[in-house]
Amino acid sequence: MTDDLTELPGVGKETANKLIAAGYNSYMAIAVARPKNLMGIEGISENASKKIIEAAKKVADIGEFMSLSELIDKRKNRMRVTTSSPQLDALFGGGLETTSVVEFFGEFGSGKTQTCFQLAVNATMPVEKGGLDGHVAWIDTENTFSEKRLRQISEAMGLNFEDDVLPKIHYARAWNSHHQMLLLEERAYELAKTYPIRLIVIDSLTSLFRAEYIGRGTLAERQGLLNDHMHKLSNFVGLNNAVAVFTNQVQSNPGQLFGDPTKPVGGHIVGHNATHRVYLRKGKQGRKVARMIDSPENPDIEALILVEECGVRDG
Repeated sequence: MTDDLTELPGVGKETANKLIAAGYNSYMAIAVARPKNLMGIEGISENASKKIIEAAKKVADIGEFMSLSELIDKRKNRMRVTTSSPQLDALFGGGLETTSVVEFFGEFGSGKTQTCFQLAVNATMPVEKGGLDGHVAWIDTENTFSEKRLRQISEAMGLNFEDDVLPKIHYARAWNSHHQMLLLEERAYELAKTYPIRLIVIDSLTSLFRAEYIGRGTLAERQGLLNDHMHKLSNFVGLNNAVAVFTNQVQSNPGQLFGDPTKPVGGHIVGHNATHRVYLRKGKQGRKVARMIDSPENPDIEALILVEECGVRDG
């Protein structure tokens, strides 16, 4: 959703294009920016950045305070999508709720992407069957997308893949971190103008950033970009009454002497921006163990699941 930035005093077409290319495509995005952020854009001085931000503040819709009763009424519009595993649904209080941002992290083979496939199929189903009766936007950063798996899961759910699911899945491959950000900031918002996007999947969130920003010297820049990316993801689900699900890689914490040293990539930036964080790991006899490790309202509990050809089920 892009505002006409040329309406801001001192912003011509060329400057507007530079702002949009840098991710500042709305009055609100500029209004909440810091001058030093805009100064990093070619041709924008410190004085100019301050003037542009002040002008954006005057026209941006920054919202109003609402009463608690109004907030409760607004939340009645939220929906939940099932994972097809009652045990896993229970971790979220009955399925993944719209307007939330959900992280599934774990090692290779822990079932992260497969869980996303199941959610993608389920999101297309009617609300009365545990779906969102909507469309899905899928951003693939690791070349792990599989039409075959979607077809298998659809057929196991009793759906006609060609008629019920295929037209509702919108796919994009991200080739680098900047491309990944643009797909969300511009293409996903454009897609939502035409289709009711109720689920957006990023598989995985951090892999491209991790590959491109190597060493401690680039850590601050990487974390700043991830923070901006996740804020825009949160804004998207709020505007579209959608669920955002992203997978995340893990790394070992050598300083941890007791317990599981595995931790997700991205640090506090990713952790603070996710509504719910679920750790997936391999269990016994082919099962997967899903553990809710961070949630504003749900307890720290585990679920046993099976990830089979038919999709996700209770273990």
